[in-house]
Amino acid sequence: MYTYILRRLLLFIPVIFGVSILVFIVMNIIPGDIARIILGTEATPELVEQLRKDFGLDLPLHVQYWNWLSGVFVGDFGNSLRTGAPILPDILKRFTLTIQLTFMAAIVSWLIAIPMGILAAIKRNTKGDLGIRFLSLIGVSIPNFALATLLILVLSLYFNYYPPVGYVGLLEDPRKNLEILLIPSIVLGTSMAGALMRMTRSSVLEVLGQDFIRTAQAKGIPRKIVLFKHALRNALIPVLTIIGMQIGFLLGGTIIVEQIFSLPGLGQMVLTGINQRDFPVVQGCILFIATIFVTVNLFVDILYSYLDPRISLD
Repeated sequence: MYTYILRRLLLFIPVIFGVSILVFIVMNIIPGDIARIILGTEATPELVEQLRKDFGLDLPLHVQYWNWLSGVFVGDFGNSLRTGAPILPDILKRFTLTIQLTFMAAIVSWLIAIPMGILAAIKRNTKGDLGIRFLSLIGVSIPNFALATLLILVLSLYFNYYPPVGYVGLLEDPRKNLEILLIPSIVLGTSMAGALMRMTRSSVLEVLGQDFIRTAQAKGIPRKIVLFKHALRNALIPVLTIIGMQIGFLLGGTIIVEQIFSLPGLGQMVLTGINQRDFPVVQGCILFIATIFVTVNLFVDILYSYLDPRISLD
């Protein structure tokens, strides 16, 4: 176990290094000169050159990359070109919102997808199964930004309810915080539930057809025990893979929903950085998200061995 974890931790280095190179190259080939954008109508060749020198943009690309990466190694993600403020504290502040929204959305998804996926597998080829599969197809097909817009429209027109604007921290006012994040988490959770529901159904069906399940049933073990103690534990392994990937994607994929509901999360920070050509902000956010994504996948791999003792991580 510890050897496997050590190997995976060592793999962090080339993965994060590759991500850092890719994001740095992409941000530097995007059209637009940040110095000219900041100066606006006052941009003269002399002022532009001076600003580029102040930002270090006049240096060769490999020197700029090394200066940025060497700072990341010691926890310094650089400063915003727009505000001059350190980037890492702002990332950590916004990450608290994004991670809360991610886990609330994940809980909504689990509460919808796993019970309905199990029910669809038990009631295979019945009207209930067809209905659940139809709902899962809708969940997969509708983009979360479209669902968010429709939900706001329905709530405002038919229930005279308007989602709160702004953000209040969980420790400041828990009730207000949950009210603000409830609708966005439902939107994201519903979008996640479609794929998870289909995976749960197919995984449970596959396990229910295996020999050890038929043996348990032949011994007269009650159906509920066979389902929840024997079948479900084995069926959760591929489901867990989807859950880990969805959580990882949500940590960096809530950009549009955060924008719609005016939530100052990590996704909105990335979008603002792209719009303003604030390269250090975008680079720092993406590198931070990539690190969290790799960590989540490592945690999911470790959980495999607890769900199924046959899986060895050595």
